[in-house]
Amino acid sequence: MGSILPTAESCLSWQAVYIDFMRNGNGHGSAVLGEMLEPVSRSFGLKTARSLVALRVGKRMQARVEKLAEKCNEGKLTANERAEYEAYVQASTLIGILQAKARRILSKAA
Repeated sequence: MGSILPTAESCLSWQAVYIDFMRNGNGHGSAVLGEMLEPVSRSFGLKTARSLVALRVGKRMQARVEKLAEKCNEGKLTANERAEYEAYVQASTLIGILQAKARRILSKAA
């Protein structure tokens, strides 16, 4: 078993960054990432934008993320679990940025 990682506060900061970005679009580094993804979003057609907006994770993956988040909040993640959880958060942030851009495309088309 890997070592127990830092306190719950460090995990909550990852969640706070993600929540802040999703609410305000201004999480740490999101402006840079958003700018880098702008050319990608310009290639979205309406069908792609609708599909991206509708994208949801499966129940199994959602359950895993929730379990990792709970362990993170308790300060009980192993090194491997922390890396896995951070990958989920990073992927969620990337997908969230793309979904926001897709929503903007759909709102302009309406």
